[in-house]
Order: sequence, then C-alpha cells, then structure tokens
Amino acid sequence: MANPLKSLIKDTAVYGLSSVVGRFLNWLLTALYSRVLFTGEFGVMTNLYAVIALLLIVLTYGMETSFFRFSSTHERPSLVYSTVLRAIGATSALFLILGLIFLSPITAYLGREGDEGLVAMLLGIVALDAFATIPLGYLRYAQRPWWFMGVRMGFILLTILLTLLAFYGLPWLAEGFPSLFGGWEISGHGLYYIMGINLIGNIVQILMLSPTFKHACDGFDWGLLRRMLSYGWPILLLGLVGSFNNQADKLLFPRLFDDRALGESELGIYSACYKIAVIMILFTQAFRYAYDPFVFARSKEGGESAKSAYAVSMKYYIIFTLFIFLGVMSTLELLQYFVGPDFRGGLAVVPWVMAGQLLFGIYFNLSLWYKLTDRTYWGAILSVVGCILTVLIIVLGTPHYSYMACAWASVVSNGLITLLSYFLAQRYYPIRYELGRIGLYVGLALGLLLAEWLLAEYVTDYVWVTLPFNLLMCLVYLLVVLKLELPSGGLKPLLARFNKR
Repeated sequence: MANPLKSLIKDTAVYGLSSVVGRFLNWLLTALYSRVLFTGEFGVMTNLYAVIALLLIVLTYGMETSFFRFSSTHERPSLVYSTVLRAIGATSALFLILGLIFLSPITAYLGREGDEGLVAMLLGIVALDAFATIPLGYLRYAQRPWWFMGVRMGFILLTILLTLLAFYGLPWLAEGFPSLFGGWEISGHGLYYIMGINLIGNIVQILMLSPTFKHACDGFDWGLLRRMLSYGWPILLLGLVGSFNNQADKLLFPRLFDDRALGESELGIYSACYKIAVIMILFTQAFRYAYDPFVFARSKEGGESAKSAYAVSMKYYIIFTLFIFLGVMSTLELLQYFVGPDFRGGLAVVPWVMAGQLLFGIYFNLSLWYKLTDRTYWGAILSVVGCILTVLIIVLGTPHYSYMACAWASVVSNGLITLLSYFLAQRYYPIRYELGRIGLYVGLALGLLLAEWLLAEYVTDYVWVTLPFNLLMCLVYLLVVLKLELPSGGLKPLLARFNKR
C-alpha cells in the first residue's frame, strides 16, 4: 500500500473518530427523542433540520472546496483563508440580519405560525454553522485532525450534556424541589429546548475555532474571490442540488399529505428508522472529510501513481461500507429497540437507506475527475439529474407507498448518477478501478444476506438462532476479504504473528 494511501487511512481514522464517535453519541439522542417526543414532533424536528442543511449549502456557496483548491496552488495560502473567511462571515451576518427582519413571513412559509422564536434560533444555527465551515476546513487543510476532532467532540458532548440536563435533570429537580424548579415544563416545548441547545453549541464551537482566526490576517483580495466564486458556483449548484437530493424526502414528504399532521407523524417514523442506518452515513462523511485534501495533494504527483491511489481507495471504501451494511442488517433484530415502540413500523427503510448512502459514497469518490479537470459543471449536471429523479419518485410514489418511496428514491437516483459519473470519468480522467474484485465483494455480501434471509424466512425466526448465524456470515465476509487483500500468503503471516504473542 502506498504511503499516500496510508495517510488517507490515518486521516480518515482520526476524522472518523471525531465524526463517528461524536455523531454516534448524538445518534444515541434519537433513542431519547423517540421516547420524549411524539411522532409528529419528531417529524417537525426532522423537517427543520433538513431546512438547515439546505440553507447551509447556500451560505457556503462552494467556498469550502474552492478553499482547498486555491490553497494548494496559490503562493499565499493565508491570503486564500483570509479572503474566504471574511467573505463567508459577511454573507452569514447579512443572512441572519435579513432573516430576523423578515421573520414572520419566513415562519409562515415554513408552516410554523406562532413559532417565531423557534425559527429565529434556526436562522442563528445556520449562520453560525456556515461561518464555522471555513475554519474547520482550515484545520483539515493544515492537517490538524486532532484539533478538528477536539472542536467537533466538544460541540457534540456539550449538546448531549445540555440535552440530558433539559429532558432528565431539570424535570427530576422539578419533581424533587418544586419550590425551586416547579415551573420547568417539557411537554409541548421539546423542540424549543432542542434548537436552543444546538444554538448554544454552535456559539461555543466558534469560540473553540477562534485561534485559527490569527491565520486570516493577510487581507482581502477581490480578484482572488472572483476566481474562487467562478470555480465554486458549479459546486454551489452541485451542493445545493445534492443536499436537496438527500433532504428532499424530509422537505417534501409532509407537504404531500392533505393532513399535514399525518405527514409529520409519518415523517417522524421514517426519520427515526433512518437513524438506524446512520452508521453508513458516518463512515461516508468521515471518508469525505479526508478525501478532498487527499485528492488535491495527490494531484500534484500526477501520472499513474495518483490514479493507482485513487483506485485503491475506491476499493477499500466499498469493502468497508459493504461490511457495515452486512453488520447492520445482521443485527437489525436488536437495533430495532434503539427507537421507541411507536417508530418501529418503518424498519423496512433501513437497507434501502444504507444502499443509497453507499452509492452516494461511490459517486463522491468518482467525483474527483471533474474536480481535477476543472469540469465542475458536470457535477452540477449530474446532481440536477439525480435531484429531478428523486423528486419524481417521492412525489409520485408517496401517495401509494408512503415513506418507502423516499427510501427507494435514494437508491435509484444515486445509482443513476454513479453510473453516469463512472462513464464520464473514463472519458475525461480514466482510472483502472478493480471492478472484478469489487464485483466479487458485492456478490459475496448479497449472497450472505440472502442466506440470512432464507434462514429467518423458511427455517426459524428465533433470534437466538438467527443472530449467531448472522454474525457468522459477517465473519465469513471478513475472512474472505482478509484472505484476498492481505499480501504474501493471506492470513498465514497474520495468524503466525498473533500466535507468537
């Protein structure tokens, strides 16, 4: 394995530690939310956070990727950081001011009449998140993954502590000391507490990132900003359409019901079960954090060396995500208890959500070809195609299949743009991916899942039988991968080294 690839794996591990551990802890909050919120409240929360995700793409307008691209080629990287940070800071502040001025019509448009305070906090979260994107990107560019990890973990841990205090600590104090805490009321106010806690966490995150601001004292270059905007606008469209593609189910779904309350309740069930598949999303995100700097750093080497590293990274990404897919499906009988009883009717979406995220990760891996050849407009085109397909499937399928249409839309749209991106990549930036070996692993994972399903469907559905068998299937997959991927003799050197210990 080439040293650059080892660097990618190391950075993925560190970023993954902050992302996976942090979001895993945050993920655990779903168990709390699905027990203290009604399905409809859970649906409203999901809808609002989807709005945040979409607005965040608009407010960063492709500057994160532009920052990596120009920092790797500009003779003064500090000027690039200074210019981008000031631009994002100005637009984020302008967004927040205008949002507060037009708060009432925005609240009405979101269907949250009477919840102006809730929407105001949403606007603050978006503005702070957008601004934090650039200093977080700087930490990745400067190869400071541990600092990055500290910031993200600090944000997550603070959020969790405040959430536990609000939903468990203070109600307990109110019961034990009614004269001091008797006015504390959770019912009907849960969403306000969740948004308020998020806003506090974002403020603290900015404070933790503030030491990076000393590297942004190199002035502001309008000419540089114009070039970055020219490079980044297709990425903005790509990100906007891509984010809408990922959030379309949560944004559109409640509006497709005559009874909005019913739509929000169904969305709550869907999104809670969606969280079970978050492990796949976490790994994809961790990989993406390390991949952009890796791609542009390897592009300086050029030639077959860089292409070989890209091909190997693709193979190992697929290997690991298939293992995650297999592991989650093999233990779904236990993982279902992660969500409250009222939410478990949506478990059928889990494999489809994971498959869609796996395909999206492959597409992201393939996307290096248009970034390195400065054909970012192709990324925008592909995202538009995927978005249109997603919306069509959701709009046409929801009246008949409810939230299952949302799960299927992810697989179909991400699958299509992945295929299109692959064939375009072979034209503009051909890379010899190990398709035979990748196909073998895909077939192996599907075959093992089929064996698990046949056992549960036609032999026995007792968990004390199916669970050990399913775990054995995971072990089979792992052993086959080790046998084929370990160099010089497969498992024998590893086993020999283990026996010596």
